[in-house]
Amino acid sequence: MTDFTELTPNLFLSALEEALHTRLTALARPLPSYINRVYEVQDEDGTFYIAKFYRPGRWSTAALQDEHSFLFDCSEIDIPVVCPIKLDNGTTLAQLDGITFTVFPKRAGRQFDVETPESWTRVGSMLGRIHNAGARKKANARLRLTPQDTTQLYVEQLCQSSITNRWRQPYRDICRRIVDTVTPFFDQQEFIRIHGDFHVGNIMHRPGEGLMVIDFDDMMNGPAVQDFWLLLPDHYPTSRPQLISLLSGYRQFRDCDESAFKLIEGLRAMRMIYFTAWCGMQRNDFNFQQKFPDWGSDQFWSREVQDLRTQYANIMDALSM
Repeated sequence: MTDFTELTPNLFLSALEEALHTRLTALARPLPSYINRVYEVQDEDGTFYIAKFYRPGRWSTAALQDEHSFLFDCSEIDIPVVCPIKLDNGTTLAQLDGITFTVFPKRAGRQFDVETPESWTRVGSMLGRIHNAGARKKANARLRLTPQDTTQLYVEQLCQSSITNRWRQPYRDICRRIVDTVTPFFDQQEFIRIHGDFHVGNIMHRPGEGLMVIDFDDMMNGPAVQDFWLLLPDHYPTSRPQLISLLSGYRQFRDCDESAFKLIEGLRAMRMIYFTAWCGMQRNDFNFQQKFPDWGSDQFWSREVQDLRTQYANIMDALSM
């Protein structure tokens, strides 16, 4: 079984019981997740767990182990993250008919509001500590965030499988222009393990304890600034005041040159292309067409090309500063 539509509580609860070596109740509450399947479960003593079933074919076992290794490295230096539980097999990963899963202890909290200069500085200091942990080793089975290693592949994947004839060449042309423009700036960056999806939804506040960072599913090897820009309320340089506050906290633990900010709009374009490719991979999933009814149409690709052309102008503005 590798089809998520067949992943139901009557199948996975017994596998979780075996992995945790404990009896569970019938509770299996699904939680929001774009790619994986995530459920809240409970044992007979009232303890809650979060079971995460990874989408087959997305990550290798080694890549999942890289994620868990990064979490444990963060925890080792007292960065508040949620580490996976060691299961009955002695590891943090188990299998259910071809689907790899892991289990986390449940940690409640509310989304942290990053609005004041003090809150930006606070997040920056935590991010600096995370990147110190990230710099301790490489994640050899994880993506390397460069235009050639990621974006270029996504573009070809879309051109071969999803883009209509009318818009295939215009899409390829604007993407090539973006890749060619931003690639030289990546050569100047240090690559470390980064969170990869460091937006406000993944920063939690736990009353009496402080901030906690969740969801390292998209961790990768990349430039530190990738974990800066997803927090921003607007394009660079409009968001420069927030970046300066973020950087002031970050530099309490780790250095970062402001010249890296010029990469932000290029990274934003790369994210746009990645998201489109991700949608392309999921377009045959249950309910996808209901949620995105015109995905893949000529009108859709017309908007995508125009959005990327607009973003290319943002890149050039940022690089000219």
